Amino acid sequence: MINVTELKKNYSGRTVLNIPSIHIGKGESFGLVGNNGAGKTTFFRLILDLILADKGKVQSKGKDVAKSEGWKHYTGSYLDEGFLIDYLTPEEYFHFVGKLNGLSRGDVEHFLEGFKDFFHNEIFSKKKYIRELSKGNQKKVGIAAALMTEPEILILDEPFSNLDPSSQFQLKQILKNIQQNKQMTMLISSHDLNHVTEVCERIVVLHEGEIVHDLQTNENTLKELEAYFAVKGEKE
Repeated sequence: MINVTELKKNYSGRTVLNIPSIHIGKGESFGLVGNNGAGKTTFFRLILDLILADKGKVQSKGKDVAKSEGWKHYTGSYLDEGFLIDYLTPEEYFHFVGKLNGLSRGDVEHFLEGFKDFFHNEIFSKKKYIRELSKGNQKKVGIAAALMTEPEILILDEPFSNLDPSSQFQLKQILKNIQQNKQMTMLISSHDLNHVTEVCERIVVLHEGEIVHDLQTNENTLKELEAYFAVKGEKE
């Protein structure tokens, strides 16, 4: 589904990402972890063609994302609030995204019905623009919008941050359902090792822009990751 070859990104003469090769298969749930500055967001931004690589390429379904537009139609993503149109209300934003993707108002309303519990009655009918919502509620809007078109590829950067415990649990259930159905290739970065090991069948660890571990999730994965970061913290 996604193939990366000799991918490198530099900033101010420093290499912040250097991935010789990685393949993410169709229907795979892929977790990306690492300390701040490890290159997680840079990697996702390169996959989404938001920044240019200094070397190498990212292919989505065999097409170079930097040289084609077709991948955008089957990719849903939310990295930060910059993905939102913050001068719209949540209702306006969802219907705008729906219209862009050929969904009727009825389609959008039907989709949003399934997110009532996740929204906790804090998103709609509040006469607020998106910019007036809390960081957590902005994130809920962005995640829901990314899922609304039922994309083949879903990319979420730190989806659990800024969410209250109930919302984290509900999001985890949403992502677990996606994983079980195997209908969507899911890429998630997170600082929460417990959450990411619960929802992803594969975990990749980045350190200073390079892959240092590539693990298939099992009953020991969480302990392995905790041990790795404990040692890394002691060294730093």
